[in-house]
Formats: sequence, C-alpha cells, structure tokens
Amino acid sequence: MSQPLESADHRDFRHLVRDFARAEVAPHVAQWDRDHHFPVDVVQKMGDLGFFGLTAPEELGGVGSDFTSLCIAIEELGRVDQSIGITLEAGVGLGINPILTFGTQEQKERWLPDLIAGRRLAGFGLTEPGAGSDAGATRTKAVLDGEEWVVDGAKQFITNSGSEITSLVTVTARTGTRENGSAEISTITIPAGTPGFVAGPSYDKLGWHISDTHPLTFDGVRVPADHLLGERGRGYAQFLATLDDGRIAIAALAVGCIQACLDLCVEYSGQRTTFGKPIGAKQGVAFQVADLATMAEVGRAMTYRAAALKDAGVTGPDLKQAASIAKLYTSEAAVTATRIATQVFGGYGFMEEYPVARFYRDAKILEIGEGTSEVQRMLIARGLGLPVE
Repeated sequence: MSQPLESADHRDFRHLVRDFARAEVAPHVAQWDRDHHFPVDVVQKMGDLGFFGLTAPEELGGVGSDFTSLCIAIEELGRVDQSIGITLEAGVGLGINPILTFGTQEQKERWLPDLIAGRRLAGFGLTEPGAGSDAGATRTKAVLDGEEWVVDGAKQFITNSGSEITSLVTVTARTGTRENGSAEISTITIPAGTPGFVAGPSYDKLGWHISDTHPLTFDGVRVPADHLLGERGRGYAQFLATLDDGRIAIAALAVGCIQACLDLCVEYSGQRTTFGKPIGAKQGVAFQVADLATMAEVGRAMTYRAAALKDAGVTGPDLKQAASIAKLYTSEAAVTATRIATQVFGGYGFMEEYPVARFYRDAKILEIGEGTSEVQRMLIARGLGLPVE
C-alpha cells in the first residue's frame, strides 16, 4: 500500500507498530476474540513502547510526539484487530486527553504518569440510557456537599472502565441549573474502587469482543471537591473539544479496518481458484478489490489531512469540518469494505475461523461511536452554513 506523506520518523514508527501488532497481537487475536479476553499484558507492552504517551509531554513521562503518530499507531493496530486499536484510542483520547487538556497541574501529576505509561487505564463516562450526544438530557447528578461531590446516576457503553488496570473514570454530571433553565454540566473524575462506584458485568457485544466495555452506576459516590475537572459548568464544551480529536482517531481506526480487508482480499483472490483460475482474474472480484484499494487511499488521505491540521494548531470550524468528513467517510467505507471482503471470501467469509468475519462484526460500531453518521452529516451541513437542526 502507498502511504500518506509522512516524515522518516513517521515511517519508522509505522513499521515499529506494525511489527508489534504482527508479533504480539496477530497470533492470539482469534482466541482472545472467542474468549472475550482483555489482554492486560499486551496493553502494558503497548505502554512500555510509549503508545499511550505519544501526545503527552515528556515532563509527565510522555513521548512528546504529534497527533499524526497516534493515528498511525491506531491504524496499524486496527489493521490487525479493531479492539486493540480502540483500546489505545480510548485510553488516550478519552482517558488521558481530558485530564491533560483541562486538568490542573496537580491533577496531571496525580493521575497521568500511570496512564501515560500504560500501567493503568481510564475511561470517559458520557452516554446514559437516555442521553448521549444530547448532554442536556444527562441524569447523573453531582451535588457539592461541603468539600465533597456526591455523585448519583448511571452510564453505559463505557470503554476501558472496568478492567483490572482501570484507575479512574471521568464522568459528565448535572451540577446545577442555569438561569435559562438548562442543565449545568460539569466533569468529575472518580477513582476506581470509590465506595458506591460499580462497573457492571462486561457487555456481550456484536463486535469489539476484546475491548473492555461496561455499564457504570454511582450510588452516593463521594469524591473530594478537587476532582472537578476544568471549570464548573463547562463539561459539555470539554466533551465537544474531546470529540474533535476522537473523530480523527476513529477515522484512523476505520482506515486500519479497510486496509485489513484489502490485504485479506488481495491474498485470498490470488490463491483461491475456480474453473482453473484464481478468482482475482474475474472482473467481478478484481473490481471489488480495486474499490477496496480506492477506499483505503481516500480514507487515509482524509484522515491524515485532518491529523495534520490538528498538529498545525488549527482549531474551530476548519478542524471540526475535516474531522467530521474523515469520520463519516471512513466509518461508512469500513462497513462497506467488510461486506465486500465477506462477499469475496464467499462461504468462508461467513466462518469465524476467517478474520473477515471478525472485521465484519467490528466495523458497525465505527458508524456509531464518537458521533453517529447522522450527527456527522448534521455537523458537516452546519459547517456549510445550512440551518439544519
């Protein structure tokens, strides 16, 4: 495959991640998927290689690299397994970045070193049974009682929230009501093991079987007042800022999925024969594989353009538009790519012993997480000046 315009350092790093994924993940991933096993040892090896600290400053134990490097790592891990890719994406984008961006120096020094080193993980609790993108419908409440926040409520579909190395979850909660009657939403960090904080049993999901995902409940959970992350009442704005980066990172994960489908189909269509010829000699198959190559190239270009804007310090509408376009295209292309790959493999593609079946199951969530395709279209239309609601 061709690569986007990358520096020599980026190319070297891509090969490092690719070699790691092939050696440490590929030989075991089918069994982990069957067993719904979360491989803590592999996650911590990723930490040893600096994957979780790519965008963190060196003074906190990070690598001090750029956002493009994080996208490269997510793409290459996702090319072997989407669950491992999302573990890194969520660990950095939803676990580390909110604290790194909005936390006080004391909060950063308290929580980030273990997260950056990959010794521990953190999650971000936004979604509830009746609230996700509609943060105003949040029902989780936090009341300031003296020098403590008392948190009550529930969250669902929270990644990296209940593993044996999860150290904390940052949650959005109603901390009051504004003068106009709207909810005041703030973010509060709750350490694992805090009385009243319970991570429920891991979900039995369609895909991402290796990823750690739980519902969370908070029953009279008390944390010190200094666990408020950022300014009170700015929780929703913090969440939106976090999503801009997350959408680019999910696009990188989707590119990994598309590339995996292309790799698998090129190999299979060159080996599988019918009527004495490889099926890749048939235009019906060859054209589908060509479509996969096109999707991979276009998706990669969109994703790394958005990452380059992020690295250049671009913020506001231009970054948001690039992030939403990349996320929308790549996530929908990934779902299409897995359908094509399954069709190319025929009956074998329907068998769990072939990786295309795993990628088929894993792809659908890419159109949902970090903002659905419908939300992306709404944001893109607004960016064009349309008064869409």
